[in-house]
Amino acid sequence: MNTKEYIGVIGAGSFGTALANLIAENHDVLLFARRQEIVDEIISQRTNMGQIVHERVHPTISPEEVATNCRLIFPTIPSAVFYEVLLRFAPHLSPEHILIHGIKGFYFDLPEGASLDTIKTLSRKQVLTMSELIMKETTVVRVGCISGPNLAAELANHLPAGTVIASHFDEVIKVGEQALRSQRFQVFGSHDLHGVEFAGTLKNIIAIASGALTGLNLGENARALLIAKGLGELIRVGRAMGAEPQSFLGLAGIGDIIATASSTHSRNFMVGNRLAKGEKLSEIIATSVEVAEGIQTVKIVKMLADHYKVRIPIITMLHRAMFEDMSVEKGLEYLMKYPFLQDVDFI
Repeated sequence: MNTKEYIGVIGAGSFGTALANLIAENHDVLLFARRQEIVDEIISQRTNMGQIVHERVHPTISPEEVATNCRLIFPTIPSAVFYEVLLRFAPHLSPEHILIHGIKGFYFDLPEGASLDTIKTLSRKQVLTMSELIMKETTVVRVGCISGPNLAAELANHLPAGTVIASHFDEVIKVGEQALRSQRFQVFGSHDLHGVEFAGTLKNIIAIASGALTGLNLGENARALLIAKGLGELIRVGRAMGAEPQSFLGLAGIGDIIATASSTHSRNFMVGNRLAKGEKLSEIIATSVEVAEGIQTVKIVKMLADHYKVRIPIITMLHRAMFEDMSVEKGLEYLMKYPFLQDVDFI
């Protein structure tokens, strides 16, 4: 490692940029971007994704530069492209590195030629969390994730927030906390790495559903009902995947749901909102600036639930509204007649 050690951030989207600015209050940062024009804009204008970029944030398109100068690295790019980018970094990574990802999605280990459109169910063996993918494709051992109510727009505006860093290693939690903690950003720790990864990823489903309720002007009582019953479905799916229910009750689960369930800053909320107003999913995806991870997560969770026979009526109706041309109103009508019976059945 070089004498002057930076902290790395992989991904110059809205969250990656906000995270880099946050870290830059305490450390010099190398921000990896996939496109040269982003690097050029940051260098010449000190702006990116509508944010002013801190003077201690240094952009680059070189994986080698990041890996050489940074022992601690935060990957924050969409899950759909993370595998490709990770392979570019892999030759330059070693067991010395610590990676704490902020990616709320999954990677699929499918047979050659198969895709989510050609299979009916998924098992846990076919679904990798981002920490599992990092350990599978690199020599990095000390991995973790960051997850919580961290809307990029609010972080960019220096509003107070908090997050959880999860890892099997105390050292990872400690160095992550040292990199991120400030007077406006609180950091908590957890050893349930996979539980926090699942909670942070699955909560996007509730954000989409909540956006749909808002699009139909159905009020706060309906949103509270959705969050409470939807959380139970997420916990049941998470438990089938080996996650602990407690992680869904912390910042990565209910904390993030509260933040994204009514915020127009949430990409997933806006997907549901636009869907309820009559837009097709294909139109929403084509006109969105950044990826809403929850779209694919809905499809994945439905396949997992089908495989493990987990009861998920809310997610099933959302899946039909998104991928099977059922109207949001029809799905809601079904759910209001559904015999849920017991209130809390997931603890």
